[in-house]
Amino acid sequence: MAEAAGTAARTLWQLFEPVHAVTYFAPEALTAYAEAGLRGWQRGYFAGRAAPLGPVGPEPVTAAFFSFAPGTVARALPAVWEITPPGRALELRRSGARAALARLLSGREKEAARAGELLEPYARGLDHGGRVLAAANAALDVPGDPLDRLWHAATVLREHRGDGHVAALVAAGLDGCEVLVLRTGIDIPRSELQPYRGWTDEEWEAAARRLGDRGLLAADGSATEEGRRLHAAVEEATDRAAARPWRGVPAEALREVADVLAPLARACARSLRFPNPIGLPEAELTGAG
Repeated sequence: MAEAAGTAARTLWQLFEPVHAVTYFAPEALTAYAEAGLRGWQRGYFAGRAAPLGPVGPEPVTAAFFSFAPGTVARALPAVWEITPPGRALELRRSGARAALARLLSGREKEAARAGELLEPYARGLDHGGRVLAAANAALDVPGDPLDRLWHAATVLREHRGDGHVAALVAAGLDGCEVLVLRTGIDIPRSELQPYRGWTDEEWEAAARRLGDRGLLAADGSATEEGRRLHAAVEEATDRAAARPWRGVPAEALREVADVLAPLARACARSLRFPNPIGLPEAELTGAG
C-alpha cells in the first residue's frame, strides 16, 4: 500500500506540477510581475513564491528554497517588498497564473473546474508538519474562481512535495549547490541550473570537488554509480514523503484525478521548455491532448 501511494505521488506530481509551473514560465505571469515594477525574472520569482511567508528576509527563503545561492536571494529580498508588498505580490501571482491558464486551457474550462474540485480536498487535508512553504500556501484563502482554485490546489500540493524533497536532500548530506551539480551529472544541463540558481563558477567547482571526494561525481562531471544511487534514493524518499495524501485512496479515485489532470498537464506543459530548471520530465507529458 505504501509503495502504491508513493507511485501515485510521483505520477500525480508530474500532472499537477505543469499547472503550478505556469507562474514561472508563461508570459502572462512574467508580464504581471514586470508591469508592477518587478523587472527581471528573479524579482518576480522571489516575490511571488515567497509572498505567502510575509515580508521575510533572504535567510529563511534561502533555507526553504534550498538550491539558490544565498547572494542571489539577498539581491532580491527584502528589497522587493519595497516595490511590491507580499499582499500585492500574491495578487499578481494569482492573476498572472489565472491569465496563463485561461489561455492554455481554453476550451477545457469544465475539465479545469473538475480538476480543481478533485484536487482541493487533498490539498486542504494535508499535514504540514515540517513543511513551511506548503503550510504558508495552505493558509491562504481558497479562491472561488475555478482556475484560481485549480492553481491554488496544485501549488499547495507542489510545495508540500517540495518541502519533503528538501528534507530528503538534507538527510542525504547534500547542500544546495551540490544537489545541482550532481543532477547535471545525470540528466539536466548545467546551463539549465547554474544561471537560474545563481552559483558562481568557483562555488560550482568547489561543490563538484566535494562530490568527487564522496565518490559521487567522476572527474568528467558525470555522476558515478554511487551518485546515481544516492539520487535515486532521494527521489524515492521524496515520493514516500509525498505519499501521505494518497494513502488509502481507492485506485479508481486516483485514476479519476489522473485522467482529468492529464490533458490539462499536457496543455500547460506548452508553456515550459524541456529540459527545465524544475526537473519536470517531458516523457510523461507526451501523448494526445
